[in-house]
Amino acid sequence: MPKNKFQEVIFTILMVFVMVYAMVCYNIALNTGGMSNAVFLSAFRELPIMMPIAFILDFFLVGNLAKKAAFRMVDVKTERPFHLILAISAVSVAWMCPLMSLAATILFQHPGKQIISMWLQTTVFNFPMALCWQLFFAGPLVRFVFGRIFREKATAPAAQPTVK
Repeated sequence: MPKNKFQEVIFTILMVFVMVYAMVCYNIALNTGGMSNAVFLSAFRELPIMMPIAFILDFFLVGNLAKKAAFRMVDVKTERPFHLILAISAVSVAWMCPLMSLAATILFQHPGKQIISMWLQTTVFNFPMALCWQLFFAGPLVRFVFGRIFREKATAPAAQPTVK
């Protein structure tokens, strides 16, 4: 997990990329009637639009809310750290999915007067995928990659004084 603001920015960028790319692929597949190789390329066209939105929402709003909520749900003194990670992930999806679904509805679906119904439908379709993708794939993958980038250095034993 990130230890400072720089690491938090890197972690958020990695997570946003993995989540947004997968969810854009999922939504394109839903809209085109199924998955194909073209979906993977098409998703890259939406990334420059959706990634900054997701980063801003997660880094400045949702990330802090998710952590606060998770610390209220999990007793870090008695429960395993993994429970805290799961709580942060679940709360993040609970906030990010409706917010990102709203952005996608406005930007890509041209909802007009049907904005509320289209946004709710998009959220309902996206939520199960976003939650499963976050808990089972994106979260573990990003934590693994992040852990490789920012390896904890083992503390060196204290130098022994030399006697002459």
